[in-house]
Amino acid sequence: MLSRFNLSVAAYAGDEPLMQASVSAAANIIVADGEMSGDEFDAAILGMTSNPILEKGYDALMLESELYDGIARARTRAGRVENLRRIAAITERPLQQRHDVFLIAADVADQEGISPIEDRALVEIAAALDVDKAALLQVALAKPMAAALA
Repeated sequence: MLSRFNLSVAAYAGDEPLMQASVSAAANIIVADGEMSGDEFDAAILGMTSNPILEKGYDALMLESELYDGIARARTRAGRVENLRRIAAITERPLQQRHDVFLIAADVADQEGISPIEDRALVEIAAALDVDKAALLQVALAKPMAAALA
């Protein structure tokens, strides 16, 4: 009960490390292939606003602004490494939060299929979050397909 209360308080107060990890993961994927598409940007914002903690703590305009900052960082190697540091900052968080950040990045990467360079960026993000990339991608694919078959 106490952890639920803390989660609720964090959601309304804004969870800066979780938001920065989500923005940084999405930004590294958006710039991975050298092309920034509106669909990728929209997928990132949709993914972040779908997260109950981020949705309660930040409005879409704030997230867009932070995402632009993350994209600006990701345009250089040093900036991509800084983004990975921001992602890794939540490694001690509950597994569900780390999964959520990874899945936001995966949704961004999968706008027109995950390219090899985006796949490498997902590997880096998964390592920074200490999550199983392959398992998460399989679960994410299985859920929509199972719902379509039902």
